[in-house]
Amino acid sequence: MESMVKLINTFKDRRIIVTGHTGFKGSWLTLWLSMLGAKVTGVSLDPKDPLDAYYAMGIKNLSEDLRQDIREFKGLFDIINSTEPEIIFHLAAQPLVSQSYLQPLETLCTNIMGTANLLEACRLTPSVKTIIVITTDKCYENTGKHLPYNEDDRLGGEDPYSSSKAAAELVVNSYRKSFFNSADSPGIATARAGNIIGGGDWAENRIVPDCIRALKEGRQILIRNPASVRPWQYILEPLYGYIILAEKCFTNNKLFSEAWNFGPECNSVYNVWQLGEGIIKAWGSGTLVKSGEKQKIKEADYLSLNINKAKEMLGWTPVLTFQDSVGLTVDWYKAQAEGKDMLKFSIEQLENYMQLIQ
Repeated sequence: MESMVKLINTFKDRRIIVTGHTGFKGSWLTLWLSMLGAKVTGVSLDPKDPLDAYYAMGIKNLSEDLRQDIREFKGLFDIINSTEPEIIFHLAAQPLVSQSYLQPLETLCTNIMGTANLLEACRLTPSVKTIIVITTDKCYENTGKHLPYNEDDRLGGEDPYSSSKAAAELVVNSYRKSFFNSADSPGIATARAGNIIGGGDWAENRIVPDCIRALKEGRQILIRNPASVRPWQYILEPLYGYIILAEKCFTNNKLFSEAWNFGPECNSVYNVWQLGEGIIKAWGSGTLVKSGEKQKIKEADYLSLNINKAKEMLGWTPVLTFQDSVGLTVDWYKAQAEGKDMLKFSIEQLENYMQLIQ
């Protein structure tokens, strides 16, 4: 209870901008911040699917709901300058590896220049005290080692998405060293989360929504890369990390202005086939089939994160098992398919999770 009280004391009535609030993670983060009493302004493009978490949860009613392309500096600056936020969570991005091969320039411009535009707007807005930039575990140069990546490992990325996120990390560090380096300048941190699953994600070419679509339509689930290992985690786990990180940066900007990994324990990573099996078990029916389609894009066969730094310095730790995460995810999609009130259902999941982290 003490941790929640501390967060409420930090975020209640605080002016906060969430970029990418119409997306999967952004919707859940906006819901959580609104429950903490924050005054949230969302800055995003339109959501893409009428089943998305944004629509299902009624996120437009929980925030000031604005549309802005982060590649356009003036519009973004005008919003930030007029809103006078104290905390910014930057989630707006092109988030898909597969899409980055189809639209590399859009991916690079959005993820690199969009981040630069945001930081420049923050530099020119005195109200900003804390900036949390969300990147990814794929920002690390993948050496093929089957070991967890640490925050000080080399950045890289062979595909346009991964390289754009690695470059965004470099942009953040440049602004941190060049412009946000005084005692009273904003705290600026990056958060590198693993593969996030949860209700309300309907993106194309993502394993969970692809599985759910197949199950709803009575089709076999085709698995393209069954042996690929990923640090799967339920969405509320990394979001709690982002929120704690923002609270720490807000109260002690310099000590926590670094990069942070958020993922499951290193001994709790599973492959794509095991995730599919878990989804079928939780759904109650379905069949997995290995796809005969040759892989068209290059992706790492193993990803894992070392989360010791976040555990030791932030006091954050994952509390859900892989099975818990899969079960909660499928529960959400089942509830949506049954026509339940998804705002109420999502709040209940959040409240139950908050009980676990007391």
